[in-house]
Amino acid sequence: MSILNKNMKKVFLGGTTNNSNWRDELIKDIKIDYFNPVVSNWNEAAQEKEIEERKTCDYVLYVITPKMEGVYSIAEVVDDSNKRPEKTLFAYIKEDDKEFSKHQIKSLDMVGKMIKENGGKWFKSLGEVADYLNFKKNER
Repeated sequence: MSILNKNMKKVFLGGTTNNSNWRDELIKDIKIDYFNPVVSNWNEAAQEKEIEERKTCDYVLYVITPKMEGVYSIAEVVDDSNKRPEKTLFAYIKEDDKEFSKHQIKSLDMVGKMIKENGGKWFKSLGEVADYLNFKKNER
């Protein structure tokens, strides 16, 4: 996305891919620049761009949904909450065509608590994420 206001903050949209539409839902509600790492052709250039954006965006958001197949996004959000807590945001969505089990939700709650204890932000919904980003969009 390209926004003319260069003072506006930017958020990296990390987390579950696998045909989850959480990014589309969030993008409709935010008034902040963003980087969406999901591309049709994943290659070395796309990977390098993702790594660079993750480092340079003002916020790194990780949203986890039941469509998650791997666990790397969990590792990324915990890593970021240790190295860059002031810009790390975490949320999970309980349903996304399927549902998390009670045990998975308990584990995700523990991840959220860990991120919060590390200084990151933990949100309970995409609406909370959007509200936070929209409030912070022009702060410098």
